[in-house]
Amino acid sequence: MSTLDWTVFDLDYAQETARIAARMREVTARVLHKRGLVVAISGGVDSAVCAALAVEAVGAARMLTLILPERDSADASASNARILAEYLGVRVETFDIAPALSAIGCYDARDEAVRKALPEYTSDWRMKLAISGGLDGRINHFRLVAQSPDGVLHERALGHAEYLQIVAATSHKQRLRKTLEYFHADRLNYAVVGTPNRLEYDQGFFVKNGDGSADIKPIAHLYKSQVYALAQHLGLPKCVSTATPTTDTYSLAQGQDEFYFALPWKQMDLALWALDHNVSIGELARALDTSEAAAQAVYTDIQSKRRSTRYLHRAPILLGDEEALTAGTDA
Repeated sequence: MSTLDWTVFDLDYAQETARIAARMREVTARVLHKRGLVVAISGGVDSAVCAALAVEAVGAARMLTLILPERDSADASASNARILAEYLGVRVETFDIAPALSAIGCYDARDEAVRKALPEYTSDWRMKLAISGGLDGRINHFRLVAQSPDGVLHERALGHAEYLQIVAATSHKQRLRKTLEYFHADRLNYAVVGTPNRLEYDQGFFVKNGDGSADIKPIAHLYKSQVYALAQHLGLPKCVSTATPTTDTYSLAQGQDEFYFALPWKQMDLALWALDHNVSIGELARALDTSEAAAQAVYTDIQSKRRSTRYLHRAPILLGDEEALTAGTDA
């Protein structure tokens, strides 16, 4: 029997909630000198937990939640977000960002790239991207999955240029949402809360200057397993506390594992913890009930993503006298 299992994620959730809330309160008032917090809620567990922690930190009266749907958002996302806002007793404002995305060419640029791989594709089709290769010890590559109005699925290989254009176009969504978050934060003198969990933060599963941008990231140290457990501890509505992680970016339903991660989130949590704690490949293989070759491929994939997304975590690189330029910025 393997000694590696999900008990490695056990926490005192009451203590952790109090610790995070106290730190958020201190950072908001004394470090950032802000009056409250803005959280964009998606209907998923990460933003739900962040919103609940923000209420614990500053109170519902000094909270603003935003629901920011667009053309490809699942209907359940906004409805679950509204249920959460009502449960928490916080202010909520909804803005449909689809017209703005359309105006800046988000959908047109995406569809242009899709048609290069699948010429018959039209705007009434649904689509997503899917990843493959990493678990087979090969370089990860993306393929296009599209569904015509008659329900037939079509899969195509996706060229690198087309992949980059689709990702660049859809990144408009995260960046526009963040623009609205900061608009409301500026007008209210609030700080913006970022919602990545440890798995997303570590593996670079965010858009730079989009959902990666925030003033406070309260759960970036928590594995997804711990976020779900914290949601249960906080008593959040079941529709958000048990929500399956999705990208909610493409018109076809898309799990995070099929788009980005090598494994489903629970197994990825364990693999990430194991790598960071120097657990052997054999031990991870036994815990995941897989081969050592597959376990090695997961470790390799994690390390590869860390290298390739390192720039996402970097602050702007200053090319002058950095010491002089940054003098006094920590005051």
